[in-house]
Amino acid sequence: MLLSQMPNLYILHHPEKGRCVHCAEDIPKGALIEICNVIVLSKEDATLIHKTHLHDYYFLWDEKIGSIGIALGYGSLYNHSSSPNAETESMIETDELRILATRDIPAGEEITFDYQGTMKDTEIWFAPLDS
Repeated sequence: MLLSQMPNLYILHHPEKGRCVHCAEDIPKGALIEICNVIVLSKEDATLIHKTHLHDYYFLWDEKIGSIGIALGYGSLYNHSSSPNAETESMIETDELRILATRDIPAGEEITFDYQGTMKDTEIWFAPLDS
């Protein structure tokens, strides 16, 4: 049986960053942290999202058709870091977002990934607060 979420993940509130996903146990490098189901929205819906609070919680999804996705579970709550300890893997064919550890993550540490991914030449829309 494949779990959709690693046990012992929890949310803490940070006064500047908002919600933060943390782990209660050590996570080894390469571990699958979470499989998040994704609600896929059209390119047209993407223009509407920018007018809502959901603007801060979506992922670019299928670039070929311009769709975006809202990740369920903790998926849309992981924060950005320019020196992340995790990465995302988009599974377009199954509408899943996988969160994977890129290094050992000790218990209590916030789990983060780089929102820019491979698109380093694009700007992020907020002032980063790295851990």
